[in-house]
Amino acid sequence: MFGINGPEFILLLIIGVLVIGPSRLPEYTQKLANLVKEVRRMASGAREQIKDEVGIDIDEVDWKKYDPRQYDPRRIIKEALLDDDTKPVSAGAPAAVAAVASASAASYADERPARLVERLAAGDRAPFDSEAT
Repeated sequence: MFGINGPEFILLLIIGVLVIGPSRLPEYTQKLANLVKEVRRMASGAREQIKDEVGIDIDEVDWKKYDPRQYDPRRIIKEALLDDDTKPVSAGAPAAVAAVASASAASYADERPARLVERLAAGDRAPFDSEAT
């Protein structure tokens, strides 16, 4: 815990007792006990709230499934590329709908206006917008 081994923990306790002093030690131990009880109560309350809102118990969740180290982007892309669930666009549509769609696309292509390209005269400078740069 926190990279502290047994002898270091005992040394920290002794230093704490010397700094706090024997007269205030019971008061601080009571405060520490109350703090631990409050943290446990908050943790159990959060656990119950999650269980009530989500409907699952935290102990029943398979946390290995959500481990980000298991995701290999190369494997995911390879599986997505090799996945053969592609369907033609009009596979489920009736033939009449497909015919109407292709006819409307052809008529739209005929109605499109020609592309208008404005050219500057020779020697004219291109317009400059000081607010755009």
